Amino acid sequence: MTARWSWFNISSVVVGFAFLYLPIVLLIVYSFNESRLVTVWAGFSTKWYSELFQNQGILDAAWVTVRVAFISASVATVLGTLAAVALVRYTRFRGRTVFTGMVYAPLVMPEVITGLSLLLLFVAINFARGFWTVTLAHITFSLCFVAVVVQSRLVSFDKSLEEAAMDLGCPPFQAFMKVTLPVIFPAVISGWMLAFTLSLDDLVIASFTSGPGATTLPMKIYSQVRLGVTPEINAVCTILIAIVTTGVLIAALLQKRRAFLGNNE
Repeated sequence: MTARWSWFNISSVVVGFAFLYLPIVLLIVYSFNESRLVTVWAGFSTKWYSELFQNQGILDAAWVTVRVAFISASVATVLGTLAAVALVRYTRFRGRTVFTGMVYAPLVMPEVITGLSLLLLFVAINFARGFWTVTLAHITFSLCFVAVVVQSRLVSFDKSLEEAAMDLGCPPFQAFMKVTLPVIFPAVISGWMLAFTLSLDDLVIASFTSGPGATTLPMKIYSQVRLGVTPEINAVCTILIAIVTTGVLIAALLQKRRAFLGNNE
């Protein structure tokens, strides 16, 4: 039986998508506004993008954000993958319950609590706040997301493949690197992309753990928006939307290509 579309269903979908995406469309449109007043359309112009790339404060914040996101996502992916392997492969070891709770705690803990607790930790150990404190904080809260993604793939992994490799003389570590890792690699990449995106988007935790010279782009945008939205903010947000959209499209195309190749084998 095929589902029939009623006017109520169509209206609900239209209203829902409009509520979600109309503000984004308006933001993109007004980033090309000639006028400095973001609510008054005065003609098409790209001058705010050229001024954006001359704004050294925003460029420095963007560079800090990218570096923090790349380093934290890479480290969190390694640690999260190892944590997922430990939770799936070793179901009985002393302290497993505590370890599981520590891995998953950032998923349910409010960001304010996480940021404040990390701030108190850095102050207690006299660790100067700056680039590395923000990076460590992002590793802490993004690790659990990587662990969840990789663990969901390891649960369905056929361990007999790894056992067969070891029966043929392959050491356990080499069997994991040559057999298990290639199979779960899409999940690992997905975890890295999720951790990278979460780091780019974070404002609360970075605000607690940042210091001189470690202002991230979300912090910079928030500080300027408090004084009023400017076309430059619309321009930088439009660029972020374009980057995220491009990443999603590339990931979708790679997934379709992988599925197509798998069906043809």
